[in-house]
Amino acid sequence: MIEFIKAKDTDLRFIVEVYNQNIASKSVTADLSPVTVAQRQDWFAARDAQHPIWIIQVDKHKAGWLSLTPFYRRAAYHATVEISVYIDRDWQHHGLGTRALQFVTEQVKKLEIHTILAYIFTNNLPSLALFKAAGYQVYGHLPRVADMGEQVLDVDILGKQF
Repeated sequence: MIEFIKAKDTDLRFIVEVYNQNIASKSVTADLSPVTVAQRQDWFAARDAQHPIWIIQVDKHKAGWLSLTPFYRRAAYHATVEISVYIDRDWQHHGLGTRALQFVTEQVKKLEIHTILAYIFTNNLPSLALFKAAGYQVYGHLPRVADMGEQVLDVDILGKQF
């Protein structure tokens, strides 16, 4: 059984652990070195009712997390959010990303969200396919904006309106 549980302070260590699993690939996050729990505490504490973090659990086992963050802190963008989905490497390829996007779709009315955006490196083909399969469209293309050291990557902005 897949459940989405609002993250608690005690989940931050797991959130950071899963996030850090993705840094080495240089195709999922723009961080170039692992982050610490201390570095993420302010980010975690800044959550509000419209911008939660959920832990993805499969049969009571933590398998990943997803979050909604403000797109841009100006009043006119209050109903637009950025989504992040991170699945623990042991739980990837089990349909959890698809289920996470379905879950968020079920939350948009309650959270008063009308647009969700995702920023995805163009070399991250699995994530691009996941979001496109869920009905997200390319809203923009940012060429060569992410200097990952050995390469400079493009980023696509995918979006969906509700």
